[in-house]
Formats: sequence, structure tokens, C-alpha cells
Amino acid sequence: MEKTKNLPKVAFVCVHNSCRSQIAEALGKMLASETFESFSAGTETRLQINPDAVRLMKERFNIDMEADQYSKLISDLPAIDIVITMGCNVQCPTLSCTYREDWGLEDPSGKNDACFNETIDRIYEKVIELKKMVAKSVF
Repeated sequence: MEKTKNLPKVAFVCVHNSCRSQIAEALGKMLASETFESFSAGTETRLQINPDAVRLMKERFNIDMEADQYSKLISDLPAIDIVITMGCNVQCPTLSCTYREDWGLEDPSGKNDACFNETIDRIYEKVIELKKMVAKSVF
């Protein structure tokens, strides 16, 4: 029996795990599921994923983030290989990893759809770049 390869686990982290990190998790699952496993978490949680993010991800990619995603804490994650912070200067000393990167993205919460779409576009591009980097590396 052939042993299946364990994919690296990527955690997208921001403070509330309600917008940017949730978008990144959803796009990671859509764009890179054969390269890495995507998770998201925060240092705090919200009761729900940002409704504007949910709406726009459904409109643009037909992804229902509320179907299998929810706001969770970093302590709820499995062992992680790669930590991507969204730009809120989050330090996660208890979340060990092999590689860490900050994407420096502003939170679009409370802003208009154009701001949200710009953030979604940047995350989309960053996930593609991450996929290429992970595919070339051994984690």
C-alpha cells in the first residue's frame, strides 16, 4: 500500500479570525489543497465570519465560508508548519512553525466592497505565491 504524503499545514492568523484569515483559509483550500492544508485562527474570536467577506466570497468564487469554517483560536489548531499573519502584528509565541511570514494586509471590515475586493485579490495573489513556494520546498 502506497503511503500518502503528509501535506504541510498552513495557518492564516489574525486577531479575530473573522475576515482576512478566513478568506485566506477558503482561498487556500480552493487554490492549493494539493500543496498544503489550510487553517485559520485568531488570538481572539468573533461569533461569526464577517458577513461582507462571506457574501463576496460567495459572489466571486461560489465559496460558502460558513459551511465548514468558523472563528477559532490558535490553540484549536493542529501542529502547524507555516504561519501567515495577515498584517496585524500578531505575535504567536506558542504557535511553533518551520516558516513564518506577515502579509501586511489592512482589515477591510467596515469598509466598502471595493476595499474588500482589493483585499480578496491580494490574498488570492499571495496564496498563489505561497503555493509555488511550498511546492518547491520541503516542510
